[in-house]
This record gives sequence, structure tokens and C-alpha cells, in this order.
Amino acid sequence: MEEKVYYEKQLETLINEAPQHGVSVPVMEKAVAPTLKFFASQLQHEKYYVLHGKNRSWLVTTLSNRKNPKEEKRVIYAFATKKDAETFQGIINPEIRIISVPVTHLLFQLFSVESIDSILFREVPGNKEQEAEISRAKLQNVIHQQLRRLKLTPPKIKNIPPNLA
Repeated sequence: MEEKVYYEKQLETLINEAPQHGVSVPVMEKAVAPTLKFFASQLQHEKYYVLHGKNRSWLVTTLSNRKNPKEEKRVIYAFATKKDAETFQGIINPEIRIISVPVTHLLFQLFSVESIDSILFREVPGNKEQEAEISRAKLQNVIHQQLRRLKLTPPKIKNIPPNLA
């Protein structure tokens, strides 16, 4: 896949801010940033639009498994366009804001916010069927594999505010 220059700038910002969030610069540079870049490269957009509630936190949707309704996951939807975010499930609510977030920042938040299981990326404008899902468990697993490979200590993430981006 073609190298996307904007990743570097996004990741540079995250690396510089890492100590504020309890992640050392070496861990961020050698394990977290390459993993974020890998997952971001599987997505189509530089930034996505997410919904924020009035308390400046992400709008979280709880999804149930159709075959096993007791099996749930908490997800954030990330939209390719602001228009798609505005028309999500017909929501018109003045207390809900639409925020543009760089893709690597979204993934970093997914890595660090335990109350979220996945982000569902709506990749194609106007298409509600085509989504890419990235789970927190998968992202964390790859980061921890990188840390073990590099013999680095896993970061003890401070509680990162949901409005980091």
C-alpha cells in the first residue's frame, strides 16, 4: 500500500504527547506508533468524524449479537464524511457535536480507553453497509507483541480523556 505522509505528522504529535498520557517516548516510538500506523494503513482516510455528547465524550453505541443477545460490545462509529456523521441513525440533537479526528489519534484512544471494544469505520460515504472494524483487544494484542519482541515494559496508560483529539 502506498505510504501516506500524514501518518508521520499525526504520529509525531502522539509521540510528543505520550509522556502526558503515561507512555514513555521509546515505547511509543518502537511499539505503539508502528502498530497504529499498521492499522491506520488498512483504512482509507486521514481523518474520521465521530460524535461527541455534551460532556465531550464519545457517543458510544452498544451492539448485541443477533444470535446471542446477551453478548454485547460497545463501539464508536467513525465516519468518512461529516454528512454521514450528521445523518447517522437520523440523529438531530443540538447536544451532539461532530468532531474531526486524525485516524492515528482515534486508534490511540481505542488502545487506551477500556470502556470501548471497537471502532467501526464507515469507509465509503453514503454506504451504511461497508464498515471496517478494529477491536481494542486486537490492537492491544499487537502492541503487547511488539513490546515483548523489543523487551520493553507495557505502558501504564493514565486515564486519557475521550476528547484527546
